[in-house]
Amino acid sequence: MQLTWQREQINLLFPIALICCCLLIDVATAQEAQQPWYENLPAVAMDYKVHIDAGKEDCYHQYVQAGATFYVSFSVVRGGDGMAGFAVRNPAGEVVKPYQWQATADYTDQVSPGGYYSVCIDNQFSRFAGKLVNIYITVVKYDAWDKYAKEIEQLQLNMQNFTATIGTVERNINDMMGYQAHSRHRESRDYALLLDNNSYIQAFSISQIVVILITCSIQVFFVRKLFEVKSNSKSRI
Repeated sequence: MQLTWQREQINLLFPIALICCCLLIDVATAQEAQQPWYENLPAVAMDYKVHIDAGKEDCYHQYVQAGATFYVSFSVVRGGDGMAGFAVRNPAGEVVKPYQWQATADYTDQVSPGGYYSVCIDNQFSRFAGKLVNIYITVVKYDAWDKYAKEIEQLQLNMQNFTATIGTVERNINDMMGYQAHSRHRESRDYALLLDNNSYIQAFSISQIVVILITCSIQVFFVRKLFEVKSNSKSRI
């Protein structure tokens, strides 16, 4: 009887333990799903082109780890007067980059407290024209190289010079990518201006040709009217 009772207890406890394990696995999976896929990467660079409708404001959020360097720049490619409002809020909700109506702007936070930054593009002053805006964002963790150095030091290798060189190269690459983003912004804006000028010249030329043709037709019609001879159908005897 005692063995039978123990078996019944084991049979009851086994499903409960299985359910608890499944719940723990689900919780761990949900926590991992909440973390961005790029959280463990030492550097991330993103380039977006977004369209802001007339009289509207759009905000975009970027997760930054604590201690990382956050950089964002924006440039109006085309639309309206070529300017828009640009503002940045830190993870605490404070406006670290106030709104300014301008064509290009950027913001850098060397040591981030960690969390989600909010980047907002405001087109509320433009009531009729939408804007095409280029947004460039980088998140760089320079301390990641220090972690690599510590791991290598555990292998009794002196890699201080190598780590310093790699850190310098990483900073230079990040600066170069920022310059390249500004160059792409200017190139996109110039190309959009070129297309707009081409369309304007084509439309103006076609309209001028149409006006000239209509004017010539009217002039020919009235000149022919002047020299038109009316013939009398009745002849006098």
